[in-house]
Amino acid sequence: MSYLYNEDIINEVRDKSDIVDTISKYVKLKKLGSNYKGLCPFHSEKTPSFTVSEEKQIFHCFGCGEGGDVFSFLMKHENLEFVDVLKILADNANIVLEKKNVNPELEKTKNILYEINREAGIYFYRNLFKNRRAYDYLINRDIDKDTIKTFGVGYSSDSWNSLIDYLKSKNYNEKDIEKAGLITYHKKSNRYFDKFRDRIMFPIINTSGKIIGFGGRSIDSGNQPKYLNSPETPIFSKRNNLYALNIVKKHNKSDEIILVEGYMDVLSLYKYGIVNSVASLGTALTENQVDLLKRYKEIYICYDSDSAGKKATIKAIDVMKSMSIKPKIIPLPENLDPDDFIKKHGVSEFKSLMKSALSFIDFKIDQKKSAYNIESYEGKIDFVKDVSVLLRSIKSPVELEVYVDKVSKETNIPSQVIKQEINKDLVQKKDVVFNKYKNKNKEIISPVQYILKPAHLTAEKELLNLIINNKDIYENVKDKFRAEDFLDPIYRKLAELVYCSYSENERLDKTQALSYFEDDEADKVEEILNLKVNKDIKAIEDYIKKINYNKINIEKENIKKQINIIDNKTEKTSRDIELFNELCLKLTKIDKGLKIN
Repeated sequence: MSYLYNEDIINEVRDKSDIVDTISKYVKLKKLGSNYKGLCPFHSEKTPSFTVSEEKQIFHCFGCGEGGDVFSFLMKHENLEFVDVLKILADNANIVLEKKNVNPELEKTKNILYEINREAGIYFYRNLFKNRRAYDYLINRDIDKDTIKTFGVGYSSDSWNSLIDYLKSKNYNEKDIEKAGLITYHKKSNRYFDKFRDRIMFPIINTSGKIIGFGGRSIDSGNQPKYLNSPETPIFSKRNNLYALNIVKKHNKSDEIILVEGYMDVLSLYKYGIVNSVASLGTALTENQVDLLKRYKEIYICYDSDSAGKKATIKAIDVMKSMSIKPKIIPLPENLDPDDFIKKHGVSEFKSLMKSALSFIDFKIDQKKSAYNIESYEGKIDFVKDVSVLLRSIKSPVELEVYVDKVSKETNIPSQVIKQEINKDLVQKKDVVFNKYKNKNKEIISPVQYILKPAHLTAEKELLNLIINNKDIYENVKDKFRAEDFLDPIYRKLAELVYCSYSENERLDKTQALSYFEDDEADKVEEILNLKVNKDIKAIEDYIKKINYNKINIEKENIKKQINIIDNKTEKTSRDIELFNELCLKLTKIDKGLKIN
């Protein structure tokens, strides 16, 4: 039976595999300008001619002529087939690589949708230059013709059927056009209508250069929503894409990227020479989108400066922080967005804002400060209590000292007092971690000592490792397998830390986690943290079944011992008889359950 990995999963692996990080494992690289150089691993040389471009994600040797992407390098260096390299890179990126049967129909559908979107993009683009009102709207917004052409911006007519008629003239059927998200079926009239009407159209293009969807901005507000995006389709998912990432990869020569909110922000920045901005497609920033940003060394967030923009910035910071990324925040004057700012103040002022960008800690401190009247005693106290919760997340003693000093100067409260407040929070946090999942109700059956089998311990150990390294797995199992379901006491203690961290939208800090264990426990914890487990969802389900099955058997043996203790008593109280009957009933239920499973 033949199999394939579809293009989407290959692109995802490629996007999440940084070529510099990969090649650095084999070649000693030194940064020179925007590129990296080293001695070529494919031929003997004394002077480095092997170049790696982080921006383009390619390598090239000017000595022997070898070149390509991250896949090409590993295939050549390790003498591996493409599929084997794909598996290695997917494993490194924590991507579950599902091998699927060839589905010609699905591949055919996707190709048709790409074709339909391409034709729609051409239609919208040409349409823009036929409609003076739409074209003037962009020109008046300071978007020039070159920028319009670069991004393929277009216009959807104020008509119910102009696009559908055009696409049908190209021999595409209504069902496929509907699958592309371009038309909507109206039951009462039994007709299809154009989804986008009287809107400036922004094609959303993936890094392979294919149009996967559209965003439409209303010219006249009226009763229409300001922005309308394509729905989820077989080729488009908002949470997995970023607007203009294809442009950034083509034109950006730096290792910086700017995250903005809207299409117009991206176009305005580009028009003024800022070619490294992307937008998150009108949705809250997702982990998958952050993965696309991770290869850039400096990530800036430049959202609108209104209250909604500030809230969105906090959410974006939290997502990035959970993935160990520390973004910088470009602070805009009140009620301005990047589009407004750069038109009003110009590119030099915008670049000055970039240079003075805030760390995410500074930004959060400023936001918390604005929520309190620190001129009053009560406001100062509440502000310090609130900001102490934020500061306790800082791991570096030097960094913590700097921010404590900052808060101290702004409130005139001694640094030592602020540190005491922070340490109080740390103690409370530790107590919460180890008590959060503790069962306060004692079972009727008193616990007994038991020895876990090696297979059970392996299942617990590998399941816990997968949960630690993949939040998606945690989300999948957290409701059916809780922290207290781990029977090994050290594994359970570590699981409580992990579950608590995820519940607060944080990833487990492995170094800090080790500090919660005694020396004789640390080796066992380190073993779990350093495991390399590559399992799919089916294996995870098997782990849970195996652990639960063993747990039931342990409980069964426990009940039997309790029954024997009561049965061996020469004189039995009424409570003994009552408990004996309860235990026998429970044992019967367990036996039935084991037979069913």
